[in-house]
Amino acid sequence: MELLQNAVSGTLESSDIQITIQPVDNADIQIDLDSSVEKQFGRKIRQVITDTLERLGAQGVKVTAVDKGALDCTIQARTITAVHRAAKQERYDWKEIDSWND
Repeated sequence: MELLQNAVSGTLESSDIQITIQPVDNADIQIDLDSSVEKQFGRKIRQVITDTLERLGAQGVKVTAVDKGALDCTIQARTITAVHRAAKQERYDWKEIDSWND
């Protein structure tokens, strides 16, 4: 999925995560994470974001994530939404996304 613009998803409320997506000029995935539970769960948060981006085919992206104790499903949902907004996609392939849960 080609990213065309910056996009944000989520809030800074408790149990949520704010994901900001920025397209970059290379194929790398860069993740800046700010989380009060980074020592315990930082690796897992980064992995959920990376896996979601890869499944969506998003490359060349800088992610800024501000975590307030979000569950994995919330991290995934916020990442999906931010990527679709950045790609100016209004339609979601729910069958494909649902297949990730198998």
